[in-house]
Amino acid sequence: MDTSNLTLLTDLYELTMMQGYFKTGSQETVVFDAFYRCNPSNGGYAICAGLEQIMDYIKGLHFTEGDIAYLRSLGIFEEDFLAYLKDFRFSGDIYAIPEGTVIFPREPLVKVIAPIMEAQLVETAILNILNHQSLIATKAARVCYAAQGDSVMEFGLRRAQGPDAGVYGARAAVIGGCCGTSNVLCGQMFDIPVKGTHAHSWIMSFADEYTAFKTYAILYPSACILLVDTYDTLASGIPNAIRVFTEMREKGIPLGFYGIRMDSGDLAYLSKVARKMLDEAGFSDAVISASNDLDEYLIENLKAQGAKITSWGVGTNLITSKDCPAFGGVYKLAAIEGEDGSFLPKIKLSENSEKVTNPGNKTVYRIYGKASGKIRADYICLVGETFDPEEDLLLINPLETWKKTRLKGGTYTMRELLVPIFCKGECVYQSPKVMDIQKYCNAEKETLWNETKRFANPHEVYVDLSDKLFDMKRKILNEYSGLH
Repeated sequence: MDTSNLTLLTDLYELTMMQGYFKTGSQETVVFDAFYRCNPSNGGYAICAGLEQIMDYIKGLHFTEGDIAYLRSLGIFEEDFLAYLKDFRFSGDIYAIPEGTVIFPREPLVKVIAPIMEAQLVETAILNILNHQSLIATKAARVCYAAQGDSVMEFGLRRAQGPDAGVYGARAAVIGGCCGTSNVLCGQMFDIPVKGTHAHSWIMSFADEYTAFKTYAILYPSACILLVDTYDTLASGIPNAIRVFTEMREKGIPLGFYGIRMDSGDLAYLSKVARKMLDEAGFSDAVISASNDLDEYLIENLKAQGAKITSWGVGTNLITSKDCPAFGGVYKLAAIEGEDGSFLPKIKLSENSEKVTNPGNKTVYRIYGKASGKIRADYICLVGETFDPEEDLLLINPLETWKKTRLKGGTYTMRELLVPIFCKGECVYQSPKVMDIQKYCNAEKETLWNETKRFANPHEVYVDLSDKLFDMKRKILNEYSGLH
């Protein structure tokens, strides 16, 4: 995590292909698109994350003497190619959808325009970073939606798949909507709130539960959340917590953020009883926090049962995205620059229609209803196409072409999603702070209809192709099938 040189964070075949291009003299500028095909957890959307780390990776791309010595030791790379690597730097252009943006399948999230050797090398790392952080940001957005405005804290570090996944997963979770993380290193690296209470071991290390609570409350009166289920939640934990809160109040020691946390048992029932006990003791503003293998489905269920929980700690199921552990992003060649400077479209065919790629040098527009401010569709088109929102726009689903929608001119607005990140190898984009990305992401989620946010059978937001791109794709498909 503390190295900026991740050049060898790649699959071997990226390097063997690079050598192949080098030996055959292939220097063409190409277009690659990074995109994904299906929303995680059968949801209606995803959240884009990881761009800042992709930027850091590209900035640090270079082969050290140690890297080259290692590659030489493999016995498959020739000296002229290794000599070329000594001065290797990324010199191309990169466009990307900013972090925190709501995204949908099949649209380019990152577009790389570069000499083919450079574009090929960066594939693995871009996908590694983009897939992981987008997955966790999406999971966090779902969990926060289930919490219905309650605070959600990420605290899955000890269950994450290693330190990198714990740190960058926590970063992504905060982008997706979590109020903070228990991960102190993540807090330091990205200037995001760190939060936490205490473990059962704190209670057990004292002679009794009351003394443990009292000691903690005196130490941290402005952040006093007491874990009440070490011995008996209702008979011991909550009464002792109330006793401590009462004594603090009587001594004139102000309690800031305070309350209880439960980590076991029937959380719906216990929270209702806890709320009644706290209210009757005069602590109606006390927080009731819960943890214990929570995810969006359990939180939604607890809400439906009338649970009185106001703060949620979500760990394992969030940091690992347990029900959907992979994002599934891919990186596909879309065009090769011809001698005249124009881009020749390339397409990948498949027996599965959803795996047939969209050719050409493309960009993406988001279409909003002018009256609602909600997303109507996303629109993939070729670079250089222009549109007038005052004119009618016909949307055609590229996979199910009988599904068509005509938007009346003047009823919609459009926003281009891809923005320049690198230009001729130089970074031209300043990544916002994580908490600013979160604020942007929260606004993005408000552009979704609730029907798209629901967990069961969400409404699909269509990603359509412009007429020009659709005709290009159809022409290429007909050529490959022998139809003209």
